[in-house]
Amino acid sequence: MVTILATEQVPIKLWLDTLDGEALAQAKNLANLPFVHSHVAIMPDAHMGYGMPIGGIMAADGVVVPNAVGVDIGCGMCAVQTSLRHIDTGRLKKILGLIRKSVPVGFMHHRKKQGEEFMPDPPAGVSLDELTVVRREYDSARTQVGTLGGGNHFIEIQRGDDGYIWLMIHSGSRNLGLKVATFYNRLAVELNGRLGPEIPKKWQLACLPADSDEGRAYLREMNYCVDFALANRKLMMDRVLALLDQVAGPFALERFINIAHNYARLEEHFGKNVYVHRKGATSAQRGEEGIIPGSQGAPSYIVRGLGNPDSFCSCSHGAGRRLGRKQAQRSLDLKKERRALERQGILHAIRGKRDLDEAPGAYKDIDQVIDSQRDLVEVTVRLRPLAVVKG
Repeated sequence: MVTILATEQVPIKLWLDTLDGEALAQAKNLANLPFVHSHVAIMPDAHMGYGMPIGGIMAADGVVVPNAVGVDIGCGMCAVQTSLRHIDTGRLKKILGLIRKSVPVGFMHHRKKQGEEFMPDPPAGVSLDELTVVRREYDSARTQVGTLGGGNHFIEIQRGDDGYIWLMIHSGSRNLGLKVATFYNRLAVELNGRLGPEIPKKWQLACLPADSDEGRAYLREMNYCVDFALANRKLMMDRVLALLDQVAGPFALERFINIAHNYARLEEHFGKNVYVHRKGATSAQRGEEGIIPGSQGAPSYIVRGLGNPDSFCSCSHGAGRRLGRKQAQRSLDLKKERRALERQGILHAIRGKRDLDEAPGAYKDIDQVIDSQRDLVEVTVRLRPLAVVKG
């Protein structure tokens, strides 16, 4: 059920009952931008971000807003359905150990540059030298491709209610995306009011006209980072699948799904071509396959989009945080969180109190989040976690 707030310049359409004060203030800022188109959509996993709520969708007429994409450009999910029907606990433990040796996590990168064949090509008609930040960071990015990162990024082995074993990876563009995002957000702040409309500085939503040299440069580098994030996930997936084959025996790959949740893209909505900014939200066009993960103690879902125009054909990107990271570390009970995971037989990643920021108790109820967006997606497969690697 959609709640509509009609107090601002354009309506705010919310797929949740309540939005906390700071996230709501950010949504109102979006709804009062001079270039906002039609309305603002807020997904059921929404919570406060930088400038724009995580779980928000904003369509902009003629401009791009770096902070409405965020620092982890192209962050998203990959999921693979295998032909395997079962993996016992002993083999799961062995696979987890091999993954930790093969895939750098947290702040770790590869010691050696990975082959250039693993790096994406520049956008069509663009040379690498035209990508100012990417060119500068390219060699460093070759040590980052095929690495997980930290925070809520994960590698998870799951069993679907379709009877098959699945692999799922959540990761993004690593330090490369951060460098691109930071460079162009600072540029937008410096040029605020000179190239385009002046936006109150405290909103953290400075923009670049899409047809300006600066706006075109940002879109080129942003799109490269989206491609890099996919290349990063695919390399990890290939290596984890090889380990799975080594331990569990040969199998076939049945399906591969990829979906990003931090980007801006030119799309037509309500009769106009606009730049749809999805920050912690995924595309859910009619018939499009997507992924909505839960926490490491809750199911994840493979979904099919319904193409609802009110959400700009979008849906949530996950369960969404219920507690901030520090709040979770302070307030959650380590033994209780571990016991809950172990009762389910999940090989989890909660070792000490600092890991409580990624405990199931830090997240919203994924089933309620799914129920709140039945008009946006339909569920095709429910996936239960078996084993998890986190940064």
